[in-house]
Amino acid sequence: MVITIDGPAGSGKSTVARLVADRLGLRYVDTGAMYRELTAAALATGVSLNDGDELAALVGRPAPAGADLRAEVISRNVSAASRHPQVRARMRARQRELAADAVLEGRDTGSVVWPAAEVKVYLVANGRVRAERRALQLGLPIEAVEQTIADRDDLDSAQLAPAPDAVVVDTSDLTIDQVVDRIVDMAQAAA
Repeated sequence: MVITIDGPAGSGKSTVARLVADRLGLRYVDTGAMYRELTAAALATGVSLNDGDELAALVGRPAPAGADLRAEVISRNVSAASRHPQVRARMRARQRELAADAVLEGRDTGSVVWPAAEVKVYLVANGRVRAERRALQLGLPIEAVEQTIADRDDLDSAQLAPAPDAVVVDTSDLTIDQVVDRIVDMAQAAA
């Protein structure tokens, strides 16, 4: 079984996807972390974020030891690294290799990476809730995070759309357990 959980930053997809994978005994694949690793590798090796070919050659390289993939410098640059078609093609191939019996989490896993997934979910939440969640996660003031999220949404707009057959779940007023339960129920119904 393949489950895809997509959505914008701060919608809860990482936490939810990890818990769904645990509950169902599936592998968890964080596609966003894969792009963050690429960005960290590029910054550490001096590869230009404007050089799609060089960036594509870095796909699959582990992040430098001790790299903080959630650091602000990575968040600011990950969209620039991931915008190149050759990077996205190479990354999609790698993500597809990991997709069997997995929960894939990202921006476009249901529409692009694994369109044949048995369960496709697209999580959304209002901007303020998303900023509060990310600020809590990063230990930053909400005002600093709100603009970063808005900027990131603008840069990622090409990938920020649910697959036509995805179930859209607004997590703004739901607990993590409620969202996880809903997705687990969907997966059990699809099995």
